[in-house]
Amino acid sequence: MRVSFNWLNEMVQTGLSPEELAEKLTMAGIEVEKIERPGERLNDVVVGKVLSVGRHPNADKLTVCRVDSGHGELQIICGAPNVRTGAKVAVGLVGAVLSDGAALRKLRKARIRGVDSEGMICSEMELGLGEDADGIIILPDEYEVGRSLASALELDDAVLVIDVTPNRPDCLSIRGVAREVAAILGTEVKPLS
Repeated sequence: MRVSFNWLNEMVQTGLSPEELAEKLTMAGIEVEKIERPGERLNDVVVGKVLSVGRHPNADKLTVCRVDSGHGELQIICGAPNVRTGAKVAVGLVGAVLSDGAALRKLRKARIRGVDSEGMICSEMELGLGEDADGIIILPDEYEVGRSLASALELDDAVLVIDVTPNRPDCLSIRGVAREVAAILGTEVKPLS
C-alpha cells in the first residue's frame, strides 16, 4: 500500500521526517518497504513564462523562445507546435534529468542549427508525467514563475510503501495508518471535517 506522507501529516501531526516515521512504523510491525519521492525526478524543472516566440533562422519547424525561468531570462529552442507568448510552461534547466521516451538524459546547453539553447520547454513524456509528446505542457496562469514544478504540481511528497500483512486489515486505508501512527506516537488523529 502507498501512503502519502503529506496527506498522513494532515491527519496526524508526526513532527518526524519520512525516514523517522518509516523506522517507527517498521519497529511497530508495519513494515515500510521503501520511501518513494515522486517529485525527485523533477529537480531542476521550474515554472517558466514564454516572453517571446520567433522563427529559427535555420529551421522551419523550430522556434527561438525567450523564457523567464524565475532565475533569469533564457533562450530556448523549441519544436512544439503549441508554444506561444505568455504561456506558463515547464522549463528544464541545465542539469535536469529528462526522458527521451526510452532513456533518461541530463540536459545541457546545446547549439541547435547554429543557435544556442539554454534549457528545454518540456512535454508530459519528457517529464515522466504522461505519454503525450506532441506538444509542451501549458500550465495554469496562477502558477508562480520560478517555482519548482514538483512543488507547483504538489509532487514534493514522500510516499511510504507499506507491506500490510493479512492480520492488519485496519492498515489498508490512509485513515487506518493514521490511527496506527497516532497510537505509536501517543497523539490524536484529527477528526474528519
